Amino acid sequence: MREDARRLGVTQAGTEGITEAQCQEAVAYLQQADSLVIAAGAGMGVDSGLPDFRGDEGLWRAYPRLREAGLDFFSVAAPRTFRRDPELAWGFYGHRLKLYRDTIPHAGFQILQQWAAGMEHGAFVYTSNVDGQFQKAGFAAENVVECHGSLHWLQCMNDCAGRLWEAAGWAPRVDERACRLLSPLPSCPDCGELARPNVLMFNDAEWNADRTQRQHQRLEAWLHAVNRPVVVELGAGTAVPAVRWFASLLGAPLIRINPREHIVESGQGVGLAGGALDVLQALDRRWREVDA
Repeated sequence: MREDARRLGVTQAGTEGITEAQCQEAVAYLQQADSLVIAAGAGMGVDSGLPDFRGDEGLWRAYPRLREAGLDFFSVAAPRTFRRDPELAWGFYGHRLKLYRDTIPHAGFQILQQWAAGMEHGAFVYTSNVDGQFQKAGFAAENVVECHGSLHWLQCMNDCAGRLWEAAGWAPRVDERACRLLSPLPSCPDCGELARPNVLMFNDAEWNADRTQRQHQRLEAWLHAVNRPVVVELGAGTAVPAVRWFASLLGAPLIRINPREHIVESGQGVGLAGGALDVLQALDRRWREVDA
């Protein structure tokens, strides 16, 4: 049989680089697992229509005025921008907040939930994304670690009282072309000063990590209770490697899904070249075929 004929999903865009052997290996890891660890980076949201803001070109396509101002992601996603030009900083983050609220998670989230439902200990999510898409897709909030915080939560710019509060009651109005907030700036309920997202930014010594630390504690307790976890890593790159470090250090079989940076060290697991949704759908089809 020719190699081309043995490839998985040749008619499914985005999975042409996955071989039959790689697919079988990934499904075998899933079948033997009693728990699912989902490690997700920015690539997980791309199939839902969310832009990857970490690349300058992606940022500037969404916010051309930032290109004109010579501002890259590292510049705009920083506490100093909130202090120097809060309307600009909240124009960027306020637009993202509305975008995340309006976005419908893609079908890959449901596939992961279905896999986890068949495992004794279910799933736990570890993500660098601040978009809240896993919770929106139906994953239990107590089984999600947001290692960089969440845009759906706010804190005082000065962290005056250590308080965190949900952003659900705030509806930002943004001039998208100018990337500037039009509605009143959010304020701290304790001191009245400027509020900011409870998100870990660049050069950020003021981020209140209390919520994320509690999430980590729940994850540690869960990991101690499971016996045969499998890690499915999705869209996590090396530029900001927190998710990849976490996934690799667990010592569990690793299924790495990434269109470009999919290589896995020998003996650690399997790397699958493709986007999150395409590859999850291809694996799900094959697992169903095996069980049929």
